[in-house]
Amino acid sequence: MPTLKYSRQRASIKEYLDGTVEHPTADMVYMKVKKQFPSISLGTVYRNLNLLADMGEIRKLSTPDGGDRFDANLTPHYHVVCSSCGKVYDIMLPEESIRHINESADACFDGDIVSHDTLFYGICEHCKKGK
Repeated sequence: MPTLKYSRQRASIKEYLDGTVEHPTADMVYMKVKKQFPSISLGTVYRNLNLLADMGEIRKLSTPDGGDRFDANLTPHYHVVCSSCGKVYDIMLPEESIRHINESADACFDGDIVSHDTLFYGICEHCKKGK
């Protein structure tokens, strides 16, 4: 694979994701990065987000509302989607819990399980309080 050329726009996208605990959509990333690069297109943001995900530098989360979310936190963890406001939150379970699920699935599969993604659904604390 050829060496990827440095891109200030891609670096800005990655920097934004590194600095947030939100799980923004491409549109949200676009609105942030557009402040620094007014001529950037939404297509460029989408291409760079997908490239960063393909390179393993960020995680791409497919959510039921059809909008992909992006996460720079690469440590093994789960996500919960608030059924009321749609925000995505991290759930940091002990690593042995995640490993146990992989091992249990692997025992029931003829191939080799190497990872998994799980989305939980619930109501966040803010929505639960009715705000």
